[in-house]
Amino acid sequence: MIWLGMIVGSAVGGFLPVLWGGSELSMASIILTAVGGFAGIWLGLKLSQ
Repeated sequence: MIWLGMIVGSAVGGFLPVLWGGSELSMASIILTAVGGFAGIWLGLKLSQ
């Protein structure tokens, strides 16, 4: 569950800047990939308990 959360969170976080017209390789995309990964890990931990 933790790995799945990390993968899905990172993918969603990295794709968010594209929705407002940004690039997939922008600084916002990199930061949101990290934030999404951490959020996915946290959610995976909560769901696995």
